[in-house]
Amino acid sequence: MGGWWVHDVYNRAGAAALVSWIFWVLLSITLHELAHGWTAVWQGDDTPRRLGRLTANPVVHMGPMSLLVFAVIGIAWGLMPIDPGRFRSGRWGRVMVSAAGPAMNLGLVLVAVMLGAAWTRYAPGPAIEAFFLYGAFLNLVLAGFNLLPVPPLDGSAILAGFSWRYDHWCRQPRVAMVGLFLMMFLLLGGLGTIAFDTCRSLADAGIAGLAARLP
Repeated sequence: MGGWWVHDVYNRAGAAALVSWIFWVLLSITLHELAHGWTAVWQGDDTPRRLGRLTANPVVHMGPMSLLVFAVIGIAWGLMPIDPGRFRSGRWGRVMVSAAGPAMNLGLVLVAVMLGAAWTRYAPGPAIEAFFLYGAFLNLVLAGFNLLPVPPLDGSAILAGFSWRYDHWCRQPRVAMVGLFLMMFLLLGGLGTIAFDTCRSLADAGIAGLAARLP
């Protein structure tokens, strides 16, 4: 049975890995939620701006409970309040706003892979290489996890934009509760470990492969 995640990460991978994990989780969740907010405003919904949520402060987006869970077990979540009824594109607006968060994470994957490859090729150093590796693989995890069609994840809202029947099903209170339990099972169970290991391997291969192609 593992101990406190901070202790485990520090002992297994060192201080650079621990700092990288904390930095990238806070940054990635903040930008994920801001992407939702920016797209919602673009769609005509001023809720994020009116509630003061268009800020780079991670505390605003994650909240005390998420930060507490992050401190205890190393995972967290965020929230961006929106009003889909204000979207000028209707259900397509909902699809775009929901997809904006995972799209931001995929964009961060590309940035981390490119910078990590350049650093590996031209100025190799284990601490910075670990920093970009964590950025790539954690954002892969966030993008893939959020695209699952399970309420209240973004994937369920995207799918609901294409199916009124699925949208009605997702609105049932029991469905949301089951979805929360399923998320915890995926994150803390064996499937979560497999997903983390797979995303880390993909990120590592991407950085190494791109570095090898640089002049």
